[in-house]
Amino acid sequence: MTVTLATRLLRWFDQHGRKDLPWQHPRDAYRVWLSEVMLQQTQVTTVVGYFERFIGALPTLGDLAAADEDTVLALWSGLGYYRRARFLHRAAQICVEQHGGALPRGFAALHALPGIGRSTAGAILAQAHGLRFAILDGNVKRVLTRYHGIHGHPAESAVEKQLWQHAEAHTPTARAADYTQAIMDLGATVCVRSRPRCEACPLVGDCVAHRDNLTAQLPTGKPGKRIPTRATVMLILRDRQRRVLLERRGPQGVWSGLWSLPEAADPDGAWRIAQQHAQIDDAQALTPFTHVFSHYRLDIEPLLFDRATARRGIADNPQLRWCSFEELTSLGLPAPVRSLLLQINDAG
Repeated sequence: MTVTLATRLLRWFDQHGRKDLPWQHPRDAYRVWLSEVMLQQTQVTTVVGYFERFIGALPTLGDLAAADEDTVLALWSGLGYYRRARFLHRAAQICVEQHGGALPRGFAALHALPGIGRSTAGAILAQAHGLRFAILDGNVKRVLTRYHGIHGHPAESAVEKQLWQHAEAHTPTARAADYTQAIMDLGATVCVRSRPRCEACPLVGDCVAHRDNLTAQLPTGKPGKRIPTRATVMLILRDRQRRVLLERRGPQGVWSGLWSLPEAADPDGAWRIAQQHAQIDDAQALTPFTHVFSHYRLDIEPLLFDRATARRGIADNPQLRWCSFEELTSLGLPAPVRSLLLQINDAG
């Protein structure tokens, strides 16, 4: 009798799979959902600390729904892709408004919530409820692409359709939760992007990529595209009480809605903006650095205006606020801005 992929994978999982991740104990729908959203484009080792901090502050879906956006973004700060946090927040509110304060158990209703795609919905239903739903995250795509020898970038519609067909076919009825974790674990720990550990893989005997020496070529890479570089000057206005002036970013673009530092296109513009907000004497140019987004590089030139005196009117502007160092921890700040302010505070 042919041993199925699922059978081999579950045997491997029983010996080598990850069973002590914080969202597995308990493995309820809210915790699974939160972990799945955090794990998008982020590795498990990074997510664990963020998950524990988030779940400690907002232990239930109702707590998340009732929280204000600044609290949610502060807990998310550093994970990036802040739209995920906003979708998470809004979906929790919809669950309270329309689904009795819980994530729905029906696929269609779950999939309809903001930020919950087909794979995330499947992962929640399989892991939290043991239901037979396939997933297709990045790790699973890599495993199935190599196992079946599928060429073409996985994001191409025809390739993705083929991968979904395989994902559905391989997902077992029994132990759906363990199988879901197993195939993610295999992609994360064995069938990794570069230098996969084929000698440790339970599927190596039938893997087309291994058989044809294609593990370095599959999955097919995305066609290369040079990303542009942009530049900005970030103003650090710090008063005599060591408070820093923050500005809430607009609803569009990167870091939308987060608290950040005022920006200007060049140092002259930075001086003009600084003089609008405070009385200043001098400025210190700090070490420039670069932050890389998925679609462009941002060259950042920090300019410190120390011992500034706030002008009147700031308190009347809800998009501007002077913040002490202690207050920064309760706000959603972009990771590079938070890091920059920590460095400045430590430097004195």
